[in-house]
Amino acid sequence: MTKKDKSCILVTGGAGFIGSHLCEYLLRSDHKVVCVDNFNNFYDPGIKEQNISALMNNEDFSLVRADIRNRAGMAEIFEENNPDLIIHLAAMPGVRPSIIDPFHYYDVNVNGTLTVLETMRRFNVSRMIFASSSSVYGNNAKIPFSESDPVDNPISPYASSKRACELLCSTYHSLYRFEISCLRFFTVYGPRQRPDLAIHSFTNKIIDDRPIQIYGDGNSFRDYTYIDDALQGIGNSISRLKGFNIYNIGESRKVLLSEVIETIEDALGKKAIKEFLPFQAGDVNATYADISKAMRELDYKPSFDFKKGIAEFIRWKLGRGF
Repeated sequence: MTKKDKSCILVTGGAGFIGSHLCEYLLRSDHKVVCVDNFNNFYDPGIKEQNISALMNNEDFSLVRADIRNRAGMAEIFEENNPDLIIHLAAMPGVRPSIIDPFHYYDVNVNGTLTVLETMRRFNVSRMIFASSSSVYGNNAKIPFSESDPVDNPISPYASSKRACELLCSTYHSLYRFEISCLRFFTVYGPRQRPDLAIHSFTNKIIDDRPIQIYGDGNSFRDYTYIDDALQGIGNSISRLKGFNIYNIGESRKVLLSEVIETIEDALGKKAIKEFLPFQAGDVNATYADISKAMRELDYKPSFDFKKGIAEFIRWKLGRGF
């Protein structure tokens, strides 16, 4: 395949944790990649600069510093790059911060997604993979969570903004026959994970002999997805993109919060100082993915054991991590 023949994939939020890994994955898969990121200050923008530093000299990679809410800016990006596919990761993340500033979360997540969809319509780009979240399930009573379960009771502005974006994607499929897959990611972790997320935050605090905050009794649980498996889910979605679909991307395994801490302690060879606090508003009690649909329709086969994944994260952290 010559450079001219390579498909062009536009990745919004491409300098973040998942996004930077995805850009590398797509380049290895012989695509041209346009990374769009606004390098906001939700966490240190220098971390994002570091995430993509190794890609800057790749002739098939281009970085555009832009905000997805900027209609004129997005139109210019589409006109200059003529993308074949959009992988839309850009969003304001985090449950607890969304409770503090819901207006900003809706502006970025919902209006930003609407701008991307409208720009796609304007430039006749009809294929998208949208990064949704397991948070849309709220405190779902049925375990594990299935794509057919009702998602009418999100318990944070972040979660409801992600659900609103799924509905927008469905609307644009109905109106304009866009082909869109919404991937509901379940707590992705691994090298370059955002520093505010539990695994990374706990690791930093244990290393520095600072107490870790445990909200609740430690018996809440999550379905943790290693970054390589998340990339597999995205990659398999690209080749099977048809119609409008929603897929859970997880490991389909419950990991207690207490087990997360113990696994990090074992990997570091050091005990945590624990501080127990009341459960936080907006946090769900549990997440657990039914991945049978993704396995059946996407040939999705997650393979990373949690202890192996934590060992890989700790190896990165102690070697060259931020």
